[in-house]
Amino acid sequence: MATTKFSILIRCLNTSSITTQMVKPPIQVFGTEGRYATALYSAATKENKLDSVEKELVMFQTTIQKDEKLREFVLNPTIKRQTKSEAIKAIASKLSLSSQSSNLLQLLAENGRLKNFDAIINSFKVIMAAHRGEVTCEVITARELDASQKQQLEQVLKSFLKQKESLVLSTKVDQSIVGGMIVSIGDKYVDMSVASKIKKYTDIIKAAV
Repeated sequence: MATTKFSILIRCLNTSSITTQMVKPPIQVFGTEGRYATALYSAATKENKLDSVEKELVMFQTTIQKDEKLREFVLNPTIKRQTKSEAIKAIASKLSLSSQSSNLLQLLAENGRLKNFDAIINSFKVIMAAHRGEVTCEVITARELDASQKQQLEQVLKSFLKQKESLVLSTKVDQSIVGGMIVSIGDKYVDMSVASKIKKYTDIIKAAV
């Protein structure tokens, strides 16, 4: 049943005559959001519109965040699905969105899933980052890194990347970790903070008492 629904989803988003063969994304994303994002990736790939679809949906995501009335309309569960679908179609036309972006938004409206749009586009961003060979990395430290420290950190992190992959690094300060750092790179997570070590030793002491 799930496979059948996914096939229907792909056909709904695809404007190409080749609808049966799915283009697999470079990374797997899960859940309902992942299924929509994966189907969109397949449809946009066949039409060679991946970059334009991403830009359009990011623009629409930003518009929803800034436009309070549009956000209320999208999230209001009392508005009929057909009404939402027609309104979304008009908005898509006004914004000159591609058929893939427009079809996705109308499909979400018809299925009562516009409230999931933010999560779906975020999943699509993850797929697109992998498509470009980007590896996202977040580093949390107790104090802000200076330019030299950040440069050294980037060099170390890049050594973990595969050929043709590029690093997208973001840093964050969290004084609660006391010292050290917490690193998330791709699907890997390493906690080297002083706070985690303190907790570890505290747990050992408690267990020994």
